[in-house]
This record gives sequence, C-alpha cells and structure tokens, in this order.
Amino acid sequence: MSAQPAVDAGATPFLEARDLSVEFVTRSGDVARALDGVHVSVQRGEILAVVGESGSGKTTLARTLIGLQRPSAGEVLLEGAPLSYSQKGLRGLRSRVQMVLQDAAGSLNPRQTVYESVAEGIRLHRRVARDPENRSEAELVAAALAEAGLRPPERLFLRYPHELSGGQKQRVLIAGALALRPELILADEPVSSLDASIRGEILALLLKLRSDLGMGVVVVTHDLGLAWNIADRIAVMYLGRVVECGTTEEVLSRPRHPYTQALLSVVPEIDFLEPVVLHGEIPDPSRIPAGCRFHPRCPQLASGAAATAGVADDCVGTPLPVLPAGGDHRVACHLDAVRTT
Repeated sequence: MSAQPAVDAGATPFLEARDLSVEFVTRSGDVARALDGVHVSVQRGEILAVVGESGSGKTTLARTLIGLQRPSAGEVLLEGAPLSYSQKGLRGLRSRVQMVLQDAAGSLNPRQTVYESVAEGIRLHRRVARDPENRSEAELVAAALAEAGLRPPERLFLRYPHELSGGQKQRVLIAGALALRPELILADEPVSSLDASIRGEILALLLKLRSDLGMGVVVVTHDLGLAWNIADRIAVMYLGRVVECGTTEEVLSRPRHPYTQALLSVVPEIDFLEPVVLHGEIPDPSRIPAGCRFHPRCPQLASGAAATAGVADDCVGTPLPVLPAGGDHRVACHLDAVRTT
C-alpha cells in the first residue's frame, strides 16, 4: 500500500467537488442523475482512488472535475476558488490538471507521431514560453517521454501508435500530460486494458511521479486491489454518490459499508472477508431507489441483519445524508450508524 504523504488535513484542498450533481435527459424524457450531491477533495501530492462498478458515476465525476462536463448543481473548486467555465478559466485549469484516458489505443491519433501527440498540449498551452529553463519544444517532449519511462525518448519521436505496445501507448498518454507540468493527474482506469506485468509498471510510474514531482493523482478504477497498492485515500461510489470514504488503511482494512465489503471480498489478495455475490445490477440512474440507494442489492438487508438491528424500514424508505469531503472515515449506511453508536 502507498505510503501516505505529509498532508495538512486543515489545508485548502487543491481540487474539490462540493455538492456536485450532473443530470442527463434520456430519450424517453426521464432525468438521469449521473452524480447526485458528491463531495470529494484531493490535497496536493495525494493519491485518491475513486472506486465502484460501471455505472457508479466515477468517470462522470472525473470528467466534471476536469471541466469536460458542466455540473447541473454544485461546484468544482481549484484551491478554494470556483471553477470558471470560460475559455480562459478552463485553459488555466487544464494547464494544472490533466486527464489520462482509459483507452490509450483509441485516445492517440493514429495519424500523429509520438512527438506530435506529446507536443500538441505544449503548443496549446504555450508551455515553451513559460518553461523556466527556456527549453525548446523538442527538449520538453523528450523530457516528458523520459519521465514517463520511455528511454531514449528520441527513438520514439517518429513512431506511430500502431508501432507501440499497449504499455508504451499508455506511457505516451502519460507523457502528454506530464509535458504540461500539471499539479494533478486524473487517470481513468489507467491499467484496465494492460497485462499484469505492465500494470505494475504503470502503477509504479504514478507513484514515482508523486515522489519525484510532488504530483497528485486521482485514479478512477473498479479494482480495489489497485487502490490498495497505490492510494492514500479512497472514495467508494455507488449510483452517483460516495457511500464510503477515508484513508486506504481505514476503508480496506475495516470496510463498513456492505457495498465496499462486497467489492473487497472478491479481491484475490483479501482473505479476511467471505466472498459476497451481489445480485442484480446498479439501478437505472433515472429511477434511483428510495431510502438507501443500495438497499435492493444489500446482503445485510436480504439476510435480515438490518431487520434485527431495527433499521430495515429506514434502509428502504429513509434517505441518507450526503457524505462531506474530508479525511475522516465516513459511511452512508443506516446499519453502520446503529452499530457504531
């Protein structure tokens, strides 16, 4: 597990989502709530893992944090200042926060060389003029590729994506982000399509970037095993909300939400939980269940444990408050509230 950096818990978060909601209108005219009152924050130099199944809202959260999706309600704050969606505001955000997409093969332009792919962002953000060492564009591209583990970088300048391995493509995407010298990287499922040996190399690279450059990372993933190995803090999402959050040690060593317990129970390295099979799928976000949104799939409700504790009616009918951002171990669960009082 990643060693936690020295982070001032009282400091203003570098990037924060506050009461963030994103709604879409479906073809049938229904309103789907992809995000529904999300609070998350990340400090400088911190690695935050946002975990959950497909459809939980993880990628929508990442896209909203980088300004690719405007929220329906709530706000994104950069060092305490609300994000401006003007061209100038978004350019300022993206010179400091960069996103590494999941599909490296689909994200790289097949008609662009490696050099052009990495240089594109430099030109867009005029990094040559702002580079304190006054390096040339070629020197900046070479430095970014080298930092991403592609050495000697000049040998890759004229190669095209189809000439690269999967791991090399992912490193080129990371190099494109590094060329802008961001303070935070948003990595959406950065290793999901890679072989196990390459996955380890990319994760080690992200940890090295934090160690060497002080760069923060938000990793969007469905893999709690990955989060265990890289993250300082974890936010577990279900159907558009954070249902459990805290330090990696707290959340993964002592999971309190039944959803987190179920996700963690099937991680091969975990042996202190009995495997839990979740039945059904995440509900349609245009028809969010009343009460706890997890209750239709909750093993604790199905087993009668919630009824024994006297909270079954609350699970089915009483809404839970939105979890605030912060470093404390917090859980949105009626049963946990009874057990911890």
